[in-house]
Amino acid sequence: MHDQRLKDIVPFVVSVECGSFTAAAERLQVTGSAISKSVTRLENRLGSRLLERSTRRLQLTDAGNAYYQTCMRIMEELAEAESVLAAQRTIPSGRIRLSVPNTFGRLAVMPALIPFCQQHPELTLSLTFSDRFVDLFEEGIDVAVRIGNNVDLPAALGSRPMGRERLVFCASPSYLQRHGTPQTIEQLLQHPAIVYEKADGSGKPWLFTGADGHPEWRNVAHRMSLGEVDAQLQAACAGLGIAQMPTWLIREALERDELRIILPQLQPEGLPLTLIWPRRKQLLPKVDALLLALEGLRIH
Repeated sequence: MHDQRLKDIVPFVVSVECGSFTAAAERLQVTGSAISKSVTRLENRLGSRLLERSTRRLQLTDAGNAYYQTCMRIMEELAEAESVLAAQRTIPSGRIRLSVPNTFGRLAVMPALIPFCQQHPELTLSLTFSDRFVDLFEEGIDVAVRIGNNVDLPAALGSRPMGRERLVFCASPSYLQRHGTPQTIEQLLQHPAIVYEKADGSGKPWLFTGADGHPEWRNVAHRMSLGEVDAQLQAACAGLGIAQMPTWLIREALERDELRIILPQLQPEGLPLTLIWPRRKQLLPKVDALLLALEGLRIH
């Protein structure tokens, strides 16, 4: 990359952050004219207008906003690369961004992050809760926890397994007292089910282990289909039917005797849980430390 390109990027980014060429000049300790010429030179080279000038404030154009986001990522990656080579490279520091699934993140990941943050006071944690598959590169995520099969994972992403969900059938003590405890699969299927509602509006089938040892999905007659696992948990604790849910979700309800496991011999493995991260960030002490902390999670 030509040196002038990097020289022009900094005045452009600082101008956006400060809102004016004058304020940017004060921060960079140069003249306002030098800042203006640098941004104009950048626009001419790119063939696009990046900033709308006014007497009150600079305003990014659409092209300018896209270029600004790219510049920020480049500058952040340069800073991270320098931190790898820093003298105190073994001390995790700086901002680290983690993305986790909503409920799993709250119940399983967050308890592990509290001692992690206490152990590393020089780290600033940014935690995003989202059930969608985030784009780590586009959104600047350092580490993500993903529930589901990771087929066709790009080579630029590293991954480590965290285990698999263990699914159990469960119901509240009050429900079992009223309706009895099923002792066989056939009896189980006669009870009203509380199932997870998929994006297309249909109920998610229950998972069983077939006679050949392979997973077998069965559609079940259900009383309720709910698009949130927290709502499933509440309905099951309220005695509205039988649900199949991961043990990490119902652990506290089991401890409080709000739910009881039915047919414990039927505990098929659910979806895999995986840590993923951009490989180029693995050498960063903060990423390495977070991966180590999350690897210690016990999914059960």
